[in-house]
Amino acid sequence: MSEKFTDDLFNLKNDRRLSVYLYRAGFGCWLLYILSGARFMQSVSMYRTDFGVFAFFLMVMGLSASMIYDYYHHPAEFAQKRKWLAISYVVLAGLIYFFILHHEPVSIEHLLGRGLF
Repeated sequence: MSEKFTDDLFNLKNDRRLSVYLYRAGFGCWLLYILSGARFMQSVSMYRTDFGVFAFFLMVMGLSASMIYDYYHHPAEFAQKRKWLAISYVVLAGLIYFFILHHEPVSIEHLLGRGLF
C-alpha cells in the first residue's frame, strides 16, 4: 500500500471512506447473521450471535468515524448523531454483556482463566 492511500484513508476529518468501509463490513456481518440461521449453514450456526454482535459493533464504529467528518463539515448532522451514538454504545455494551459474556463478571483473573491473554 502506498503511504498516500493510508494517509487519505485515515484522514477521518476530510474523508468518509473508512466509515463507509466499516458500514459495509457491518452489513456483511449482518448478512452472515441472517444466513447462519439457514439449514445449509448449520456448521456455522453456533457463531450466529457473534455475527450479530460484531455487525452491530462495526456499524457503531462506522457511525463514530462518520461523526468526525460531520463535526468539521456538517455541524447540524453531528448534533443529531451525537445522541444516537450514545444510545448505540449503551446497546452495544448490553449486547456484549448478555450475549458474549453470558452474565459472567469481568475480572483479570477471569480473563486469564479463559485464555484470552
